[in-house]
Amino acid sequence: MSRPREDRAGGAGFPARPGHAARHTDDPSLGPARHLGSARGMPGWLKIGTAVVSILLVGVIAFGAYWAIRLQGNITKASLGAGSEKTEGAVDDSRDRMQILVLGSDTRDGKNSQYGGAGDSTGYGHSDVMMLLDISADNKRVNVISFPRDLLVDIPKCTDQETKREFPAQKNVMINAAMSEAGIGCAVDTVNKLTGLEIDHFMMADFNSVKELSNTVGGVDVCISDAVYDPDSGLRLPKGTSKVQGEQALAFLRARHAFADGGDLGRIKGQQGFLSALVRKIKDDGTLSNPAKTLQIADVVTKNLTIDEGMASVPTLLTVANRLKNIDVGKVAFVAVPTAPAVSDVNRLQLAEPAASQLFAAMRKDIDLTDPTATPSPSASPDAGASASAEPAPSQSAAAYDKAVQPVTVANGSGVPARTQEIIKVLTTGGFTQLGQLAARPVAATAVYYGAGYGDVAADVATLLGIPAAQVLPAAGVNGVQVYLGSDLVGGTASGDGPVELPSDIVNQTAGDVVCQQANPALITR
Repeated sequence: MSRPREDRAGGAGFPARPGHAARHTDDPSLGPARHLGSARGMPGWLKIGTAVVSILLVGVIAFGAYWAIRLQGNITKASLGAGSEKTEGAVDDSRDRMQILVLGSDTRDGKNSQYGGAGDSTGYGHSDVMMLLDISADNKRVNVISFPRDLLVDIPKCTDQETKREFPAQKNVMINAAMSEAGIGCAVDTVNKLTGLEIDHFMMADFNSVKELSNTVGGVDVCISDAVYDPDSGLRLPKGTSKVQGEQALAFLRARHAFADGGDLGRIKGQQGFLSALVRKIKDDGTLSNPAKTLQIADVVTKNLTIDEGMASVPTLLTVANRLKNIDVGKVAFVAVPTAPAVSDVNRLQLAEPAASQLFAAMRKDIDLTDPTATPSPSASPDAGASASAEPAPSQSAAAYDKAVQPVTVANGSGVPARTQEIIKVLTTGGFTQLGQLAARPVAATAVYYGAGYGDVAADVATLLGIPAAQVLPAAGVNGVQVYLGSDLVGGTASGDGPVELPSDIVNQTAGDVVCQQANPALITR
């Protein structure tokens, strides 16, 4: 912001002119009479140059203001959550680690009505696509975690922030239904509960955004092993590499039966392949360094985007885009949450353990999924499971005991189902093998309770899990030791700096990989 010019020598704004300079002179030696002010004026070429620069400057300001107003007017906003309590402060969008939940809505409103009637999507619609974009604090890597829409999860109690109507918690329902009743914020709360993270922002796009964006960038190259036709999505591609845009780009992303065995996991790999190719296209074309092209993309995206209130400004969106433009495509990792056929319904999926818990723990510790052995950057946030309090000292029991026969139960009141397996894994590694699980009501603080004669065992369990000594308590009615997990997510890291175990194939591909999708044999055409 410019400051007002200070008055100097009495505050005169301009130098005083001599009295004779304001009138014609009578001295013949000075030549023909003329107004001296004209002689002291700027040259003609400088006047013209100044006028041109002024016009250009006004034009640039007007152009910038036009686009700022236009883009801001495009944005649709919604609440980040649906009633859950946040324990973390707001992030600095320019330099903190940031997690953005990216959703694709199946709503049939407006321009999307050609893809079905109102009966095909209820309420706020379902999420056809659900991905968690995790940007590291140093802007050197991005993890993109896909959640299958058929994944069965527990949805927490949610309140529609528009109507204030409250919806009860639901158990064992498809994750793509999380937003259908109480809005996008409920999908955010559901993913927070599932992973133990706290999402900072969300972006939700509809069918039309994919078509317009693919047209704006001039098409995206995709590859498939065989010629295929999927009548449900309308996708028809020849064998090999094809450029898709508009309706075919949308068909590629929506195709549920065209890839692999025709299930949701094949669809996820197809989506990840498309996004990888889109990232390469934008990077290779230098789009994010081209202001005109960037504005075109921004216009298309904001017209078809709903974002949370904390992100709903053009400067914030540009800040995030600026963070992404220089990331190495080899450090953009695409991952699918590990799943297995659900016990309750073989046509649905459930988390595959311990792989899912390992993934969520690695995410909370901000691990580079392309290189889990790498040291996290100093600016990265500490593990949410680590405790800032002093750990209890190991017990000084007079006689050693056999850990393998000590009864230890895990009661999970954290609201994060995957925490149970994390804790059991640490306990098992530490030698405690007589383990049980209990259903538990939600609590805020983690504690270790112990029955008579088990104080030394409880102290050792607490030390192993990194739970402070002040949270180790005697309790009548507890048989052995009970680890009651709270929403503070304390515990489960043993030393807090040990190596992270992850399945070797946890990363499906990076944005630098050119992957050909395997066609579903049932839909291959000749």
